[in-house]
Amino acid sequence: MRGTTVGLLAVVYLSISVRAQQSAPPEQAPPLAERPSTAESAAGRRISVDVVVTDKSGAPISGLEQKDFNLLDDKQPQKVTSFAAFDDTDAATAPPQQLIFVIDSVNTSYTTMAMERQQFDKFLHGSGPQLPVPASFAFFTETSTEMQPHASRDTNELSNILSANQAGFRAVGRSAGFYGDAERVQLSIRALGQLITHESTQPGRKLVIWISPGWALLSSARIELTAKQQDMLFNTVVQLSGQLRQARMTLYSIDPLGMSDAGSGRTFYYQEFLKGVPSAKKVENGNLALQVLAAQSGGRVLNSSNDIAKLLASCVTDAKAYYTLSFDAPRADHANEYHSLAVTVAKPGLTARTRTGYYAQP
Repeated sequence: MRGTTVGLLAVVYLSISVRAQQSAPPEQAPPLAERPSTAESAAGRRISVDVVVTDKSGAPISGLEQKDFNLLDDKQPQKVTSFAAFDDTDAATAPPQQLIFVIDSVNTSYTTMAMERQQFDKFLHGSGPQLPVPASFAFFTETSTEMQPHASRDTNELSNILSANQAGFRAVGRSAGFYGDAERVQLSIRALGQLITHESTQPGRKLVIWISPGWALLSSARIELTAKQQDMLFNTVVQLSGQLRQARMTLYSIDPLGMSDAGSGRTFYYQEFLKGVPSAKKVENGNLALQVLAAQSGGRVLNSSNDIAKLLASCVTDAKAYYTLSFDAPRADHANEYHSLAVTVAKPGLTARTRTGYYAQP
């Protein structure tokens, strides 16, 4: 079925939606994903990553030093050119952080949304009068993605904002089949692009907690993509990877369906697409799943639990302590050259979590 309407529709939705949220660059300018940040320009090929280190219980660990870390680029050790450690004891002098809670009414049923909001209130009221860092909402509906204009640590204020933004029924139902799935994917990727554009102007680290079962992977043995379609899809993957890294955004995916979704394909099929995509020939629509983007950004994928409040709290703990490492990437031999990344800690029982790769440019 090569070149079928099914394959074409999936790719066109994905590629067009990402580009729609960007202003057209000058003809000679490289795409946004290829433009280095100011810090990267100064060192040529400098890459910076945020790292969270946890113990066996998942609690963040502070107090580590540069000598405790090993950084691997394509499994090759790299020299760490800069190192910084931050925790909640030096919040006044640390770089800014922000929590962004995405309330997704496009991919979530009305009934689940009602339960989700109850759990969110439980989380806020169980967090005391203030969250550890400022937080804001992004309300994602079929007509718009409304971003809260200011962040707040006040849990009562956040609860009132949530109550005042009650999303209505979805117009694109699951009964719409593949075309309904494709439309929700289009809307979701566009919303993510708008969020990146908005947050890329803000300083510091952003933890984006997206509460949603996720959007359709649109990958199956029946869908074959032409070479042109694969090129378009691969460019979308490269752009999102670069934009998320440069905006210092880490994604978290929380499935509000809980145990009712446990064991379904949605809770594990995304793992087939976690490995970084080295070329257009290897790309699939599933490489743009919410869960895939979350895991690759250094975030977490949380599902099969009815205690959404507890899952939210576990994501927020990642703001309590983290490390920022920089290194000079090896020279790329060609455009959009994929490099895997890994950070390990030379202490038993500790796990380092960071983004799993990046695309280098010549």
